[in-house]
Amino acid sequence: MSFNNLQLIEPVLKALSHEGYTNPTPIQEKSIPVILNKRDLLGCAQTGTGKTAAFVIPILQMMHQQTTSLQRQHRSRTLILTPTRELAIQIGESIRAYGRYLNLKHQVIFGGVSQYNQVQGIRQGADILVATPGRLLDLMQQRIVSLNEIQFFVLDEADRMLDMGFVHDVKRIIARLPVKKQTLFFSATMPAEIQQLAGILLNDPVKVQVSPVSSTVDTVQQLLYFVEKQNKQSLLVHLLNDKTIETVLVFTQMKHSADRLAKNLNKAGIRSEAIHGNKTQNVRQAALANFKNKKTRVLVATDIAARGIDIDELKYVVNYELPNIPETYVHRIGRTGRAGANGTAISFCDWSEKIFLKDIQKLIRKDIPAIKGHPFDITSMHTPVHSATVGRGSTSGTRSVGRNKRYGKTFWQKAI
Repeated sequence: MSFNNLQLIEPVLKALSHEGYTNPTPIQEKSIPVILNKRDLLGCAQTGTGKTAAFVIPILQMMHQQTTSLQRQHRSRTLILTPTRELAIQIGESIRAYGRYLNLKHQVIFGGVSQYNQVQGIRQGADILVATPGRLLDLMQQRIVSLNEIQFFVLDEADRMLDMGFVHDVKRIIARLPVKKQTLFFSATMPAEIQQLAGILLNDPVKVQVSPVSSTVDTVQQLLYFVEKQNKQSLLVHLLNDKTIETVLVFTQMKHSADRLAKNLNKAGIRSEAIHGNKTQNVRQAALANFKNKKTRVLVATDIAARGIDIDELKYVVNYELPNIPETYVHRIGRTGRAGANGTAISFCDWSEKIFLKDIQKLIRKDIPAIKGHPFDITSMHTPVHSATVGRGSTSGTRSVGRNKRYGKTFWQKAI
């Protein structure tokens, strides 16, 4: 089945084509017709199955097809509630991508930063609000946000809301929503409290369930490097000293990180290009062509931009930043080791990412072996003796990497 079979309007199909998508995932195929039919939906699916597009695409279409004063004024008609800042940002990027040819505005709302820019965006008009519970409640209490005109409500990652202690906040928000609305409820698991919440929220819902992606291909060798955040770039350059690595796909979480890393790798003499949601389709296709033709050695990509990448002979993938969603890790490393070929997936992990690593290893049901004793090993880099050994008297491990070829080569060859 293709997206053309799902009764989607031309501007949405054009946006999907721009992103390089032709076929829906199982949850998209099952959910989009239900949502377009204006039914409540109970989706049992994890992030990584394509569920964001499953609800964003039909909501954008239905909002576009409405001709009301609310639409002309860009008054908020959709609320998407999600537990974390990272997920909120990712959903916002999806709305921007799939709605690029529609006259709809959105605003992402989350805490931990100044509310000024978010408030300005709301006051300028936002058809869609993507929010974490705490900041949304703050803005509601300040009377900056009103939910009186919400027609579409999405509760995403409901079980994670429970795990993070947000259910009370979620219930306070739900109490302020109009009774008449279309509700889409997504949860990877259905503990008793989540079932109760779904029962309160949903009106005769259609249940859609898909199996999570949780297994990694045996032909992919997975390796882990513990490294401090500020040394990740130097470690990547160090590994790329091995000229047998002809091409490597490197994943970052954010668009600006991809641009910065590609720029710095080029300065280091390593031909690199970045692709992400802010790049035009022509630019992305040209970068991908250069990568396939081996004119570009390193392609740095965000997860959204990488969805259309299909390279049969890709041997190396590097998770420069670990994804906060464990299923994303499985999708990333699945870019290599295709059609029975061998591949290597290397992950960098700093202290702040250890919680992500724990979730990933729980999902794939195995521990990823760590490479010990590399020049930037987080467990030993602060030991003065180690610094002296690696750097031949220098206290800077970073400056000595290029000189100590025997040391670096030994550990890289062990890794591959």
